[in-house]
Amino acid sequence: MTQYVAVNGNLIDRKNAYIDIEDRGYQFGDGVYEVIRVYNGKMFTGNEHLERLWKSASSIGITIPHSREELKALLEQLIQKNKLSLGTVYLQYTRGIAPRKHPFPSDDVKPTLVAYTKDVGRPEEKLHSGIKAIQTEDIRWLRCDIKSLNLLGNLLANQKAAEAGCDEAILNRDGRVTEGSHSNISIVKGGKIYTHPANNYILNGISRRVMLEICAREGIQVIEEPFAVKELQDADEIFLTGTTVEVMPVIELDGKSAGGGKPGPVTRKLQNWFKAEIENQCGRL
Repeated sequence: MTQYVAVNGNLIDRKNAYIDIEDRGYQFGDGVYEVIRVYNGKMFTGNEHLERLWKSASSIGITIPHSREELKALLEQLIQKNKLSLGTVYLQYTRGIAPRKHPFPSDDVKPTLVAYTKDVGRPEEKLHSGIKAIQTEDIRWLRCDIKSLNLLGNLLANQKAAEAGCDEAILNRDGRVTEGSHSNISIVKGGKIYTHPANNYILNGISRRVMLEICAREGIQVIEEPFAVKELQDADEIFLTGTTVEVMPVIELDGKSAGGGKPGPVTRKLQNWFKAEIENQCGRL
């Protein structure tokens, strides 16, 4: 278990950490968060995650009371303090502590920062063999581009997947595939990659962006447009991208074989290139 956590800029023992009962994150889910992968004690794409954090906060009117440099240095200290080599660092800002009322509190209420680390290994067996998924209706709100604390729609979808013995729920809105409950999704058809455009219906994942940069560099054509559930079912390959899943093959969908029932060649190439990108930033895995 994590021994040290960061609360409002201070590193303290976890047993001494507490949040006021009227923190708006607790009562309203009024806040934003990020999860950053750590390899060899180094944050992977840390700057990109912090950039998105600032964008999410700005989108809901939260002014982060630290500079990016201050926050990054604090997270690095937290990683070192907990001697984290392979895992994640979670951080969130809420709007702060104020009497429970729906309107935003006055400007003198300071946002609450909480961050902690977690030991999380790479899912190497699943990366090699692939995972099972279900598809279900996307019932979330219409600002999925904001990485907010309001995740009940994601949780309900992922619980359906768990009850079906699957790792992920692939969401669709009016028959058009959006993303996974905690990942982005892409399909391969005829050597081309198809993925939902980065608009308000999906979170523009950092791993998704890395994948797109790799494809541009390696000459793989990517078509960013919505695709139908039928196209998902008929795809040559299906893969997820995400902070903890990297590039994850999906080999079964709704109890039926997907993509030939094994990771495909495009997915394998992307996995290798993605791993090389990790090692370029964080050192050999």
